Amino acid sequence: MHGSIFSLLKRYVQTQYDHSTWVRLVEAAGLTSADFDHKSVYPDQHMYALVGKAAEMTGIPAQELHEKFGEYLVPDLMYMYQRLIRPEWKTLDMLEHTENTMHRQVRLDHAENAPPVLHVTRLSKDELVIDYVSPRRMGALAVGIVRGIAAYYDEADQMEVVPTTSEEGERVSIRVRRRPVR
Repeated sequence: MHGSIFSLLKRYVQTQYDHSTWVRLVEAAGLTSADFDHKSVYPDQHMYALVGKAAEMTGIPAQELHEKFGEYLVPDLMYMYQRLIRPEWKTLDMLEHTENTMHRQVRLDHAENAPPVLHVTRLSKDELVIDYVSPRRMGALAVGIVRGIAAYYDEADQMEVVPTTSEEGERVSIRVRRRPVR
């Protein structure tokens, strides 16, 4: 997993708790350094260990922590890929084009990094289904990112985000629907 994600995880933990919590978390996970180079790639097991220990330390299920972290990531991801995002896009458009814009660019820039594959089917102007495919089994992170994108576009209260399969599998289906305005 790309080091920038670990750097953002560190910042998330420091923001939600404090720096000493981050240091204790890294030690509890059996890692040797509390710093990750944002240009390097690290084993996925590092993320599993950090989130697993964070779940133990906080009593919050790992799946929920992944979702919260996914939401937290969005402003930074939007900033990093702003040149690829069209100004007229909103939540559903962004989700529909993520695979062929941002993920495509990540694969071109960092061949050793493998973002999940997203198969998006637009069902209507107000609904789509994302089929997340990744051996990392981090569907909960994807669900959090979807919710974070809706918040980024100030549409969180209009969007219904429902995983229709277990968020722990290699394949996760996520239905995203704009609720009718009342």
